[in-house]
Amino acid sequence: MRVLVATVVHRSDDARIFHRQITALLDAGHEVVYVAPGPPADHAVGERLRLCHVPRSRGWHRLGALVAAARVLRIESPSADLTIVHDPELTILAGMIRSPRIWDVHEDLEAQIGDKPWIPRPLVPLARTTARAIVRFAERRFSLLLAEDRYVERLGSQVVVRNHPVVPDRVRPSEFGRVVYVGRVSMGRGLDALVSLGSILGGTCSVEVIGEVDPSCREAVADVPPGLIMHGSMPNPVALDLVEGATAGLCLLRDLPNYRHSVPTKILEYMARGVPVITTPLPEARAIVERHGCGIVVPFDDPAAVVTAIRSLRDDDLRTRLASNGRRAAAAHFDGAVESLRFVAHCEMTASL
Repeated sequence: MRVLVATVVHRSDDARIFHRQITALLDAGHEVVYVAPGPPADHAVGERLRLCHVPRSRGWHRLGALVAAARVLRIESPSADLTIVHDPELTILAGMIRSPRIWDVHEDLEAQIGDKPWIPRPLVPLARTTARAIVRFAERRFSLLLAEDRYVERLGSQVVVRNHPVVPDRVRPSEFGRVVYVGRVSMGRGLDALVSLGSILGGTCSVEVIGEVDPSCREAVADVPPGLIMHGSMPNPVALDLVEGATAGLCLLRDLPNYRHSVPTKILEYMARGVPVITTPLPEARAIVERHGCGIVVPFDDPAAVVTAIRSLRDDDLRTRLASNGRRAAAAHFDGAVESLRFVAHCEMTASL
């Protein structure tokens, strides 16, 4: 099977697109043509993986990226057995895609409007209406693949392939001295709390942030305290290697509609890498941490409570117990290999229709 995979919004080394889905397709023996903004830096291009570079859809480059993607889809899709798009804006190109089509829905498009500070407040209702219209348009033209079970409530009965991590056989033990955050960096995801932690903890425990900073937040990290280390974006395997051995993994999401009923992937990644979790009390995050005894729940927007939680992990027995519980739960309940099999099976079925 030859699969055309396209994104103009996500980085080419996006964990879900590249490290989970494309890797699963290649492992199953399929051929992939990957349309994305730049080559994945940590993966050699083999005979069954071909890359097509397009501009990234950001700022004034959005239209140019869409035009470039349209050109590639028009050329490549007739010879593909299946096309998978990962961005809402690419769904409007449905008429140019001459193969069975899947839209992989990463987020609740309407709900995530609340975490886009660049949208002027008076335009938020219009943005939500537009988001609903895009989804309705796409539903009629694509098979939908959902990243979370909760999307079924809004989008109906669809196939769900969850963002579950691969659980390594061995990891470095958690030690006291540094906490980590992995993921997109924005105010809605707790950037101001991370900066506060760097100031409060100082040299006693470093705060390492791994991920791309939203353009609207770059000024906020222009001058960070010495205790805060901004690594920037890294390939997912490199980022997860840095997670290993940390005191805790942070998930400080605010109480926003797009996060309220999501399962934060970073929590599962921390668990798989043997690191205790410190999370805000979003329902799904709280449920996982409390059910499996793998971390500490702190109030929203309360850096002092996060500091208290971090300092409690000086206790070797507590830290080791939380880390072990998380590893065990990740292997038993959140195995990425199972999701990869479901993904490949759905792709093969859709291509055969």
